[in-house]
Amino acid sequence: MDGNLESIATRWARLSVDRAPYGTGLINLTLSGFIDQRRVIVQRVHPAFADSVHQDIEAVTSHLDRSGVLTPRLVRTDAGALSTIDGEGRSWRVLTFIDGSHSHDRIDGPSRATEAGRTVGRFHAALADLDHGYEHTRPGIHDIAFRRAGIERAVEVHGAHPLYDEVARGVDALGAFTDHLLPVDVTPSRHAHGDLKTSNVLFDGDGSGLCLVDLDTLALMAWPFEMGDAIRSWCNPKREDEPGARVDTTLFEAALRGYHAGCNGLNLDPLEIELLPRGTLTIACELAMRFLTDALEERYFSFDPARFATRGEHNLARARGQLALARSLAAELGSLEHIARTTLR
Repeated sequence: MDGNLESIATRWARLSVDRAPYGTGLINLTLSGFIDQRRVIVQRVHPAFADSVHQDIEAVTSHLDRSGVLTPRLVRTDAGALSTIDGEGRSWRVLTFIDGSHSHDRIDGPSRATEAGRTVGRFHAALADLDHGYEHTRPGIHDIAFRRAGIERAVEVHGAHPLYDEVARGVDALGAFTDHLLPVDVTPSRHAHGDLKTSNVLFDGDGSGLCLVDLDTLALMAWPFEMGDAIRSWCNPKREDEPGARVDTTLFEAALRGYHAGCNGLNLDPLEIELLPRGTLTIACELAMRFLTDALEERYFSFDPARFATRGEHNLARARGQLALARSLAAELGSLEHIARTTLR
């Protein structure tokens, strides 16, 4: 485990940390800990996120708190800082733990999809009046041209990689969806969570949605991409790295019904609603590009060594899953657009 942990832990009085990783996140190192008798989450933040991201998290979670929406909060160091930096320049933080909460890697039925949608709807409605300019921004988010350039560079540089041929076939397969993909500025931006995968929604023991976690990706972005990322995760009955991914229209409708109930009259534009299915398809293709890129570069996403021999092989499996989902979404665009129109208007 990280050699800096002991030094980092001293910056919060009476913090003790369990060294076993907590949760299933792909990016940050997440651990469980206690301050006195209170359980907390301890994270080493991936270098892709600048330390300034904590200013954004504090602004958004403070606003959510004032609005009565449950959210994890940053626990300040003894010196009053939102985070701290270790000897290798990496950012660490402590967050409150949401008692009685559970996360899931898959949506297991319409009722959970409805609760996930309701939870995100509450989140969006609460942030509708937030006045905040984000300190931390990430390049290329939902920008297909940016992602395409990334995979093209990786293919050019890593021609000797053992997975090169498989990745090249994946890149060729993406060409089938070009006409459906949306530009990054397709609609005006709204405050967004930025990574609404299933495991970032917490539920209580009865299955009711509680709140959202993993707030490093907070940003202003187009609503069809924000909710499209949710749909591509929630409405695929398979794991992200399993074959046979597809969109389940029953889960799609249930998620949107929950969102409509939770967003409390948030004024969505008809164009935002109309473009949700294509936004979802764009997200699936974007993720396929990112996974294909990392199948060759093997430096960003984590992997499961119990199931895959290398990081590249796990990323290739993830990319294949997103490509299968994209094919399913393309085949169902008409029915998904109809469901979105009738459910959200």
